Amino acid sequence: MSAAPRPPHLSEPPWVRGLLIALALGFLALFLLIPLASVFTEAFRKGWELYLAAVTEPDAWEAIKLTLLVAAIALPVNLVFGVAVAWAVTKFQFRGKQVLITLIDLPFSVSPVVAGLVFVLLFGSQGWFGPWLQDHDLKIVYALPAVILATLFVTFPFVARELIPLMQAQGSEQEQAALTLGASGWQIFWRVTLPNIKWGLLYGAILCNARAMGEFGAVSVVSGKIRGLTNTMTLHVEILYNEYQFAAAFAVASLLALLALVTLVARNLVQWQGARPVRAEPAPQPRGQPAAALPARLEEAAP
Repeated sequence: MSAAPRPPHLSEPPWVRGLLIALALGFLALFLLIPLASVFTEAFRKGWELYLAAVTEPDAWEAIKLTLLVAAIALPVNLVFGVAVAWAVTKFQFRGKQVLITLIDLPFSVSPVVAGLVFVLLFGSQGWFGPWLQDHDLKIVYALPAVILATLFVTFPFVARELIPLMQAQGSEQEQAALTLGASGWQIFWRVTLPNIKWGLLYGAILCNARAMGEFGAVSVVSGKIRGLTNTMTLHVEILYNEYQFAAAFAVASLLALLALVTLVARNLVQWQGARPVRAEPAPQPRGQPAAALPARLEEAAP
């Protein structure tokens, strides 16, 4: 039996395919692999002792702890927000639904620097709420709350944007079946909805965490760049580089690059795992009624 002919759009000469592959690999090497290798090369150029000293000195350690703290706060908040928004968008019809979807994409279209300036305009000493905050001895801008708010703003679309198309593609038939069988709302969420979206949820969480740890623009505006207090790892790298401490700057930058590589591996693992066929968990059954009774119940309920 002869093989099927190749489609016209796949019948280019071998040299054309080879040229395209070479261009793609060359682009990746020039703009990704070489810069990444140079970061680690410069970080270890002066030996392990200087590298360890650069990443363990007090200001660097405070920047690392602040980065992890902000990511640890932003991630669960975005998980709750993303699930709630995705559930509302995919399971309900209401006025303003398209407006809500547009607002979710706002951080993708607004520069992080502009977002930081908005927070300064709102909560700065000369901002809308500045006098009230000063009267009550509350500080947001140039303090930890502003760093958290800026990070939340730039990261909140990731989980929601990952779940909305997934939940739209899955539909609501399984939830409706579980509801017909007498399951409560929490039972439906924990035993039907969550198992179906768990890989998409984890994928969005990984992207959200990566963006939270690598954010620079918005945090740079609202943090004040106070060493040991509001400096994240990205801001600390900038300060070290501007002070011509290149080895220390590349040492801290190598930690960010390492976190990015770990995130990339985790993302690919989740993507691979999510692509595998998964058997859905059966919907909860009312006591004393077997699963085989569901078709009969649905048939009796039909007009």
